[in-house]
Amino acid sequence: MTNTLLSDTDRATALPALGETGWRAQPDRDALRKIWKFRTFSEAWGFMSRVALACEKANHHPVWTNIFNVVDVVLTTHDCDGLSALDIQLAQKMDKLAGNAQVQTDHSEPVTCLCKTR
Repeated sequence: MTNTLLSDTDRATALPALGETGWRAQPDRDALRKIWKFRTFSEAWGFMSRVALACEKANHHPVWTNIFNVVDVVLTTHDCDGLSALDIQLAQKMDKLAGNAQVQTDHSEPVTCLCKTR
C-alpha cells in the first residue's frame, strides 16, 4: 500500500459513499471525521478495541477520543499530509465494526455523551 495523496478520481469515487455513512471533511485540513454514539461505554470500548487490532495490522492509526459512549475519529495520513487509500480503507473497516451505533453527522453541534444526558 502506498502513502500517497488520493487522486481527484479516487476522491470522486470514494468520498461520496463515505459521506453517506456519516464521514465529513475536516474544514481545516485534508482529513475525514466521524462521530459514533454507542449505547454504552462498553460498546464504545469494544469498538475501539476491534478497530485498534485492524489499525495495527494496517500500520495506520486514527486520531480519536472516547468520552463514555462517544467515539470521535479523525483520519488522515501523516506521511503524505492528507487523505490516502489507507484512510479510505480504515474508514470502511470502522463502518463495518461500528454495527448499529448512532452517527452524529452535524459536527457543528456539541458532542454529548450519555453521562451528560442522565
